[in-house]
Amino acid sequence: MARNQRSRRRAGLLLVDDTTDVRDSYAQYFTAQGFRVATASDGADAVAVATQSRPDVIVMDLSMPRVGGIAAIRRLKADARTRRVPVILLTGYPHKAIEQGALEAGADAFLTKPCLPEDLQDHVQQLLDRRRSRPAV
Repeated sequence: MARNQRSRRRAGLLLVDDTTDVRDSYAQYFTAQGFRVATASDGADAVAVATQSRPDVIVMDLSMPRVGGIAAIRRLKADARTRRVPVILLTGYPHKAIEQGALEAGADAFLTKPCLPEDLQDHVQQLLDRRRSRPAV
């Protein structure tokens, strides 16, 4: 088994989206790829799940009820338990201003829907590799 595959198998992923079909299809894909997957349906739940499950990467939708993606990212980055967890903002709104706001809030990557699961996995893996190459503080 390749080193990359072994690394992915241990990686935890939190998928956050208020659309059940989107959340479930990505969850099924990443589970089949060997990831440990947790899900949340809005930003408030995402913060709670992230502080408990300590995922290695978070994929966050932008527009959700209660707490949206950018507000959730700000909360995650303000919390010592989750501030180092990379976050990908995945949205159907491909506007430069939204991308800028997401990055300023602390998102590590910005992707637009529709996004093939394989493409999302490539970005997740890049963040995992980058995170593993950084020294712990």
